[in-house]
Parts: sequence; structure tokens; C-alpha cells
Amino acid sequence: MRIANLAGRLVVISADRAVDVQRASGGLFSSDPSAVYARWAEFRAWAAGADLGGGVPFDPRDLGAPSPAPRQLLAIGLNYREHASEAGFTTPEGMPPVFTKYATSITGPVTEVALPEGGHTDWEVELVAVVGHEAHRVSEAGAWSHIAGLTVGQDISERVIQMAGPAPQFSLGKSYPGFTPTGPWLVTPDEFDDPDDLELTCAVNGEEVQHDRTRHLIFSVPALVARLSQVLPLLPGDVIFTGTPAGVGLGRSPQRWLAPGDELVSSITGIGELRQRFTG
Repeated sequence: MRIANLAGRLVVISADRAVDVQRASGGLFSSDPSAVYARWAEFRAWAAGADLGGGVPFDPRDLGAPSPAPRQLLAIGLNYREHASEAGFTTPEGMPPVFTKYATSITGPVTEVALPEGGHTDWEVELVAVVGHEAHRVSEAGAWSHIAGLTVGQDISERVIQMAGPAPQFSLGKSYPGFTPTGPWLVTPDEFDDPDDLELTCAVNGEEVQHDRTRHLIFSVPALVARLSQVLPLLPGDVIFTGTPAGVGLGRSPQRWLAPGDELVSSITGIGELRQRFTG
């Protein structure tokens, strides 16, 4: 099943058409895309027996983030070996680096993003997991049962402020307006032959700059859920950015940054794509 945020309303995507959940359920479920995660088991049970045919066509530009107001957004660093190497760090063991991206930076899949003045703005395609059932001290073996679904994310990063000061400012450097696009929709794990092995790509102006598979994650989605939940409860609707593969601008020689007029396309097979256009 694919669910989406269409102009602020929860919809199910069926055969490239959008079915409004509040209307289809006779008001059983709210139109608020954020509210569904607190009733995820009930929603899945309803959707399994509901008539979700019909629907209306839609413009991808009207899609918002599948989880637009998470109480927690957890982002993982250095979770592919080649990316850790290109960034000049050792491979993490035990627990990967964890930071956040502030909620005001969250947007939908098709956007225009203003580049910070004097910055070095970089790209980072990522698989993103959204929590459907609270997870606290769960095992890796049971972790997938706590995930509502997967979506595409871009951890757009301004490297000057990220690396400035006596200690890195990861969260600030990754939280300018528009720096957290996600979408185009949430795909439930049962839709994939293997949710632990998905292909990611990222292109700038049609040139592929990142290409990998999520089976190369150092810490898989279940491993991340298990480790994070030993420290804090993961709540319904929480968002987990799982890390980016090699190929970012920071790791290139010479280094490369996004410029006004650039188009960034980020995709994951079986989910869909994000499309960002950058302005000065």
C-alpha cells in the first residue's frame, strides 16, 4: 500500500490516482496525514477490506511529506563504508552518529529550494523509514513490525555551517528551509520483495552522482530501530533518515556544490523520486 499527503490530506495512492481516506472511510479516519500513525494497526485493517478503487488524478507538485510533523526526526551519519571513507571518518561500530533535521525544513517531493548565501550546499539521497508502532527496547528480529513504511529522503546539507565552530553544527547545517524533502509517498514494507535491498540513485542535472543499494548499509533499518530504541522510545510518525551512500559533493576532488538552476533528482526503486530545483 502507498499512502501520501496530498495538499494536506491523507490519501491512498491506487493506480496513480488518489483516494481520500477521510471520505472513503466515512469519517472513521482524519484527513490529517500525521494522525494516521497513532492508529496504524487500525488503519491497515480498515484499508485491507476497503474499496479503494476510483480516486482522482493528482499533480506531484501538490504532494507533501508523508509524515509532515514527526515528534522526532533521527538522522544517521556514516552508514555506508565508502561514504565514511570519502568523508574522512572511520567506520562506526556499536552505534552510528545520530543527529536531527529540524521540522521546519521538512517539505514534499517536488520543490524549489533557496540556496544559503555564501554556503556550500551538498546532496545526500537516503532511504527513510517512518515508525508505525511505538518501539522501545525492541529486538532487531522484531523491528520491521514497528515500521509503517519507507520513503525517499534528501538530507540536503550546507557544509560551511555544518563544519564551522569548535564542534560541528550538523543539525543546523541540514535544516535550512526546504532541506528535508521526503516522498513522494510512504510504501509499506510488504510491497517489496526485500525491503533490506533497495536501489538508490541521485542525479544533478541528469548526471548520476550517487548509486548504491541499501543492503550495503552498515546498520540496516532493523538494526537502527533496535539500537535507537534502547536509548529512547520511537513514536508513531517518527522519521528515521538511514544515511547516504558515497558520491556526495564534499567527497569529490575538486569538491562540488549545488548552484542556482541545478535540478536534483533522488530516487529509490519501488518507491519513487524527489525533484528539487535550486534558486539563488
